[in-house]
Formats: sequence, structure tokens, C-alpha cells
Amino acid sequence: MHSKRLIVAIIAVPLLFFYVTKLPPVFYLALLVLLSAIAQMEFNNMYRLNPLLSIISIVGGIFLLTTQYFLNDVSFNHQHEVVPTILIFFVMLITTVRLFQVRNPMDSLKDISPAVVGIVYIPLLLLPQWYIRLAGSEWIVILYGSVWASDSLAYYVGKGIGKKRLYYEVSPNKTIAGGVGSIIGGTVFVPLAAWGLGLFDSPKGFQLGVIGLGLIGFCIGFVTIIGDLVESMFKRDANIKDSGSILPGHGGILDKLDGVLFAGPVLYFIHLFLR
Repeated sequence: MHSKRLIVAIIAVPLLFFYVTKLPPVFYLALLVLLSAIAQMEFNNMYRLNPLLSIISIVGGIFLLTTQYFLNDVSFNHQHEVVPTILIFFVMLITTVRLFQVRNPMDSLKDISPAVVGIVYIPLLLLPQWYIRLAGSEWIVILYGSVWASDSLAYYVGKGIGKKRLYYEVSPNKTIAGGVGSIIGGTVFVPLAAWGLGLFDSPKGFQLGVIGLGLIGFCIGFVTIIGDLVESMFKRDANIKDSGSILPGHGGILDKLDGVLFAGPVLYFIHLFLR
């Protein structure tokens, strides 16, 4: 299992690095749309969602992400209204389809909830990455690199010296030591990556210095734990171990996105604050 994880990482990480840094932003958006659709499919399958509602939910996520690209090329005074409008439309559509598809009202909330939560939990939380990518590919590298560093250090520290459980009811294998490792991983990685990417003396780096960038890494490392626990909460509720098996040794796409689903918005909030 460990060797499979290592092989996938060795192949995937360089490919993703060049994909993000060498291609125009629209290619990154296309990747987000693809990953979001697969992750939503995994989430919907976890809860055995009705196929039609699952398709509508996934289409809603695709609309939510792709419309952002077209808004960049038009003069539109109400761009801030697009995201809530899409959410409102697809919530109405999902509930209406359930109303007429199944005459029995029993379990209607159980049928509708995964479809609606899936749109909010996955594509909506991935959306800030598009804005981050427009600010510079360097920040996408830092985002994913710091989350992976946090996950890796959490795993090895937790496995090596972890004893006291962090949140047994949600994720029995996670330890407090692993949580500390996650925070250390993010805190150390962000300044190192910023130095390697030349952000220290660049306006894109906001001239924060080592301490400021370390604080950003601290926030990412901390919230990565939360994102991981949230997905574990859903998986335990659905009584499954992994969201899927598309990545050998890594589980599903949602299993790999769990931390970044929360870390992405936090990094975006930091960008807004620093601006």
C-alpha cells in the first residue's frame, strides 16, 4: 500500500506542477471541473443518491465552476450574483425533480440532502482556487504543496509517536501528534516554497517575510486537519472506508481533496485580507 502511494505521488506531483505553472489558467479551471465532477460522483455514491438527482447535482457543480471563466470576458454589473443564482436554481430543480419523480414524500429530505450538500461541499469550496490561480500559479503550488506536506507529516508523525486520539468518534486512527505534525508541515513548507518560487521579493508574495508566510502555512496546516475530519465524518456516516478507488493506495479523488477543500478558501480569505 505504501509503495503504491509513493509511486502515484512520484508520477503525479511533477505532472501537476508543470500543468499548473506552464499552462494558461483556463486549463487549471478545466482540471478543477473534472476533479469536482468525479468527487461529487463519489460523494453521491457514498449516499446511494438517486441517479437523476446525482446527475443534476454534478451538472450544477459544473455550471458553478465554468461560469467563472466566461464572466472574466464580459462586462456584467452583477457578477457577484451569479454564484447564489446558480445555487438557488439547482436547489429548486433538485427539490422539484424529487417532488414529481417519487410520489411518496417519505425520506424526501434524505434523498435531497446529498445532492444539495454535494454542490456546496465540493464545487463551491473548490471555486476559490480559481481566484487564487488568477492571482498566480505560484499560490496553487503553495496551496497543494503545503496541504500534501501537512498530510504527509501528519501521517508519519502520527504513525511514529502518536498515541492519544485526536477525534476517535470520527477518525479513530488520527492522533494529536499527527495533528501537530500537520501544522508543522504547513508552517515549514510555505516559507520554503515561497523562497523557491521567488515570492519573497515579489508583489505576489505581499512582502510578508518568513514569519508572515509561516503564519499562512500554520493556518493551512491547521485547517487541513479540519477538512480531513469533515470528510471522515461523511464517510463514517455512510459506513465506508474510502470515497473511491480511482487512485491506487490513495482511495478516491475526494479522499485527496478533503484537506484542500478547506485550505483553498482559507488561502483565498488571506489573499482578500492582504489586498
